[in-house]
Amino acid sequence: MHPDVHAETRPDEPAYIMSATKEVVTWAQLRDRSRQGAQLLRRPESEGGYGLDVGDGFAVLLDNHPRFIELLWVSQRSGLYLTPMSWHLTASEAEYIVRDSGAKVLFVCAAFESLAGELAQRLGDSVKLVSVDTAFGDFVAYEPLRDAMPAQPRDDETFGDDMLYTSGTTGRPKGIRRPLTGNAITDFPPHYARWARAIGYSDQSIHYAAGPLYHASPLHNTMIGMTYGGTVIVSQRFDPEDALQVLQDYQVTHSNWVPTHFVRLLRLPEKVRRRYDLSALQLALHGAAPCPVWVKEQMIEWWGNAIVEYYGGSEGLGGLVITAEAWLNHRGSVGKPSNAHILDEETKEELPAGEIGLIYFEPIIKMSYHNDPRKTAGIMSPQGWATLGDMGYLDADGYLYLADRRADLIITGGVNVYPREVEDRLLAHPKVVDAAVFGVPSDDWGETVHAVVQLTEPPVSPAAMREELDAFCKQELSKVKCPRSYAFAERLPRQENGKLYKHVLRDAYFKTLSGS
Repeated sequence: MHPDVHAETRPDEPAYIMSATKEVVTWAQLRDRSRQGAQLLRRPESEGGYGLDVGDGFAVLLDNHPRFIELLWVSQRSGLYLTPMSWHLTASEAEYIVRDSGAKVLFVCAAFESLAGELAQRLGDSVKLVSVDTAFGDFVAYEPLRDAMPAQPRDDETFGDDMLYTSGTTGRPKGIRRPLTGNAITDFPPHYARWARAIGYSDQSIHYAAGPLYHASPLHNTMIGMTYGGTVIVSQRFDPEDALQVLQDYQVTHSNWVPTHFVRLLRLPEKVRRRYDLSALQLALHGAAPCPVWVKEQMIEWWGNAIVEYYGGSEGLGGLVITAEAWLNHRGSVGKPSNAHILDEETKEELPAGEIGLIYFEPIIKMSYHNDPRKTAGIMSPQGWATLGDMGYLDADGYLYLADRRADLIITGGVNVYPREVEDRLLAHPKVVDAAVFGVPSDDWGETVHAVVQLTEPPVSPAAMREELDAFCKQELSKVKCPRSYAFAERLPRQENGKLYKHVLRDAYFKTLSGS
């Protein structure tokens, strides 16, 4: 189906609702506004439009703004690529993505006026600048331009797509580009349709996206849920108790999370957690980052079989789902793939069950890294399989377990240490809110394990806290895996989408060493 179908059958019912302001956008309004937005972007400049052609793109620098979902459906009905950007970027980083993506129009919101102003100076007149709020600086207001356009479908309506950029944890981020199908807008991509059926969306679904819409999973699940006719509840910022209030007030059936959301929910006092009625919740889908076993266990105890984990990447690789029941029988697994292979990093030969190697998938859909054929080729194996760069193993039953990112592997005294295992242990400590583990140089060992820890409260005695954490780790981990050094941070550089930028912590560590 498609929002246009719902606009015909249920025109006045809500397509999405902004939880903070209670703004409601109906299916009919979404249909008309997205048609007008498509007219604005695709019409020739001589007719008051921006003159984009099928296959062109535009970028958005927005929080979870009411116009974000509208612009998503503008791209889907106009054959255009939409590139969403994180609001945590610097102007230089945002400029790189706008230019690399080839975006011809940039949409921003007033919440990021300072960043947008600096970005506008860098871009000059190479990109059309539009504000989804009132006009400011070089940015013209979107809504008056949109409203001047007819709410009629274009004759050449065709399905567009998003072009997301990798997180950029190492090197420059790269755009993930899938070829456009050329299909009519009602021909939903089959890989999305399979996903929607697997997690049970319907026209009765109420979907809540806890994370930012610029991230792949909230964006895609929002779009899929709406395609099946479900209403989306949009929050601008995540607050754990507010999230519980939303689940209760709107009788949310489907939701989307990352493990850091779960940790913050579990840190709420028990009496607060039990205050809310979550009986309508059918699905609490989580992914984007590894989930510690203890977190998953406690969430299943609280939310039951609604807890479902997915594993995959924006590249379209993976796509695994594991239910709570299956996970309890295979704790720590991310699912049972039919298209995964564990290969030796050097020989690219397949490894037997239980041995850790690089995880490769038989690609379901064709993709490439925009403007980087070398990187595209670099993720492929001789067998034609592709990797996200994660390491893991398959058990005897064919279930997949993640070890860590290849780039994060620590080799200390010739022993491989996977940071995730150490981080999971640290996160089990009641005083730890977040943890990051990485290798630092050592003359004797090559590398040693270093941990940066965010605590519930600043330590009264850092030395005593280090001793406490060290003793806690040694209860479960061998000595070689336990951190040799610790640092404490007020907050770790983790985005709302769950991604942890370890390179920021590494840079800070080496800067401290150099005394600069």
